[in-house]
Amino acid sequence: MSKINPHLHFNGNAEEAFLFYQSVIGGTITKILRFKDIGNPAFSFPNKEANKIMQIVLSIENSSALMGSDVPEFMGTVNENENRSKIYLQAESKEEADKLYLGLSFGGDIEMPMSTSPWGSYFAMFRDKYGIEWMIDFTPNF
Repeated sequence: MSKINPHLHFNGNAEEAFLFYQSVIGGTITKILRFKDIGNPAFSFPNKEANKIMQIVLSIENSSALMGSDVPEFMGTVNENENRSKIYLQAESKEEADKLYLGLSFGGDIEMPMSTSPWGSYFAMFRDKYGIEWMIDFTPNF
């Protein structure tokens, strides 16, 4: 079966965001490719963008991965308030859900605080300090 791995775009702070995500979620950053690493004259970038991230991968225990990159200036900027996709994390326990929620939502904007939802799961929805939208859920016996 195919895997679904979210890929996020940033305006120059992808590495900072991924180090933050790793500190909360865990996992291992298994790839960091910078624009300067391409080494192909057909794909040259200004010096000010050389250290920006072309691809970063945070591999997570269950063979999932969170992927991302910085958007080069010539491609415009990411409108962080219009990112209407959400990353959904299914926690294995209420304690893990709380840990993920407290860590990822720190400095962000809460849409729905962590609590028992009307449909019976333990659930939260928020935008983190980088503008990325998250849903955290714990449903026993899921």
